[in-house]
Amino acid sequence: MFRLHANDPLAPKAMNMLEESGLFEVTQEHLDKEELLKIIPDIEFLVVRSATKVTADILKAGTKLKVVGRAGVGLDNVDVSTAKELGIRVYNTPGANAISAAELTIGLLIALMRQIPRGTNGLKEGKWEKKKLKGHEIYGKTLGLIGFGAIGREVAKRALAFGMHVVAFDPYVENTDLDVELTKSVDDVLAKADVVSLHVPLTPRTLHILGEKEIEKMKDGAVIINAARGGVLDEQALYDALIAGKLAGAALDVFEVEPPVDELRRKLLGLPNVVATPHIGASTYEGQERVGIEMAKKLIEVAKEIE
Repeated sequence: MFRLHANDPLAPKAMNMLEESGLFEVTQEHLDKEELLKIIPDIEFLVVRSATKVTADILKAGTKLKVVGRAGVGLDNVDVSTAKELGIRVYNTPGANAISAAELTIGLLIALMRQIPRGTNGLKEGKWEKKKLKGHEIYGKTLGLIGFGAIGREVAKRALAFGMHVVAFDPYVENTDLDVELTKSVDDVLAKADVVSLHVPLTPRTLHILGEKEIEKMKDGAVIINAARGGVLDEQALYDALIAGKLAGAALDVFEVEPPVDELRRKLLGLPNVVATPHIGASTYEGQERVGIEMAKKLIEVAKEIE
C-alpha cells in the first residue's frame, strides 16, 4: 500500500475513489511548505492543485516520492525538470476543466463588452447609468486565440455560436474540424483580431508572449482576455496601452502577482475598462469533479503498474 497525501484535496468523489481502491493510505490536508517538508520523506504519491508549489527542495526531500499528480492543466507550480532528474513521475489532467475555463472566458468577454460589472455596482450604489453604459456586441467581431488546445477549442465553439469569426495560432495544431482560421504566427492573430484571448501555459517561451511590441501590432480599440496564466501577458504593457487608449479594455482572471495587491496590479484593477476575477477559471463544481476523477483514475492506474 502506497502512502498518498493530497495537499490540495480533490473533489469528495475522487478522494473516495482513491481510498476505496485499496492501493493507498490516504491523508488530505493543505500544509504550508515547512509542514509539507516534514512529512514528504514518507510520502510516495503527492497530489496538488494550484495552491501548492512543488519546488525542488520538496522533491529532493521526498526520498520515497514516486508520483506527483497535479489536478489541473498547468504545471508551472511543479518543478518538472527536477522531478525528471529524480525519476519522479508527474501527471496532470489537461482538458478536464476546459469547459469551465472556456465558459468563464466568454463570460469575461461579455461582461467587458457590455460593462456588466459597472452596471451592477452602479445599481447597488443607487445610480442609474443607463445612458453611460453603451457597449458593443460580440456578434461579427473577430476573436483571436493564442493557443488552440483543449480550452482554446471550447472557447472557439462558443464564440462561433455567438456569430464571431475565429482565428487562432498554435504551433502544435496544423488543422481543425471547426470553422476556425488557423494562422501561421501570433502576429497574424494580432493583426486580425478585435478580441485577443490567451490560452497557453506559462513556460519560458510563453512568458510575456503578449508584451509591448505585440500589443502595438493589435488593432486600435481591441481588447485582451487572459484566463490562462499570469505572466503570459505583460501587465505593465497592458496598463500602459489602456492608459494611452491603444486598447479599449481587458478582462483578467489571472495575474503575474497573485493576489494582485502590488502597486501595478492595484492601478490596473482601478481602471474602469478592466474586468477581473480571482483566478476562478477552473472553479466550478462540475469541473473540479471531472478533474478529480480523472486524476484519481490516473493515480490508481499508475499504482497498479508499479505495485
